[in-house]
Amino acid sequence: MARDWARYWRSADQPIEAMYAHFEQHVYHRHSHETYSLGVTEQGAQTFTCRGTTHVSGAGMVMAFNPDDPHDGHATDQLGFTYRMLHVSQEQVLETLSGLAGHPAAAPLFAEPVVRDERLAQALRALHLGLVNGSSSLRRGELLAIAITTAAFCAATRAPATAPQDSHRNAIQIAQRVRDVLHTSYAEDVHPADLAALVGRSRFAVYRAFRDTYGLAPSDYQRQLRLRAARALLMEGRTISDAATQVGFADQSHLNRWFRRSFGITPGAYRKAALVLPKN
Repeated sequence: MARDWARYWRSADQPIEAMYAHFEQHVYHRHSHETYSLGVTEQGAQTFTCRGTTHVSGAGMVMAFNPDDPHDGHATDQLGFTYRMLHVSQEQVLETLSGLAGHPAAAPLFAEPVVRDERLAQALRALHLGLVNGSSSLRRGELLAIAITTAAFCAATRAPATAPQDSHRNAIQIAQRVRDVLHTSYAEDVHPADLAALVGRSRFAVYRAFRDTYGLAPSDYQRQLRLRAARALLMEGRTISDAATQVGFADQSHLNRWFRRSFGITPGAYRKAALVLPKN
């Protein structure tokens, strides 16, 4: 019998969220986060695909997902895996790194989604424990700065882009136009024929260009936008049914199903997860 469990915390005074979970049967649907998502595997191993390759994170390893990095995940074997995950906003990372000697101004990007670095694992674990155990605001800020700077020096920075070939450049332009539509109309029923007409290409050409550029099909990307919008509404205290309706899900059950498949917890658990921590 599976012993899946998950606990979630959301800081009331910092743009950071934390999850502690053990999964044996839960399978993450392919999804992404707008944050840097850094996790330490404590027991067992998780297998996941990211950037077109299969990876395994075992005990002591760090999973490092850049913002908008599509990935999935499941237990490598029947024993499952236990891990701690942190989601830190891009703005918080850049603010912490601004003016830091020896680090470029560009946002750090992890070259690989699995990092073997004990210092980083320790820093992330300390931050996670500081969050969930109610450390003071001052201490949480210190732990966050240590974790971010340690992660930044383990990561690569964005490499200078080489000029793409004409066909690749066209595909990127198609994908960007479709992405703009999805961001402004994520709650609406966007028809593939309308997207094809917008860019003057076939439906399949639109699908392929978008998938190759962003790693998700347009429908999956739209669902991610809806889930992110629902998270924001739940954070404000809105009901699950209101959030589902406002962001474009057919009903509350659809939001419940996709929320758990993508984030490992229910909307109700996320809504209750705000941390009430001491101000000292």
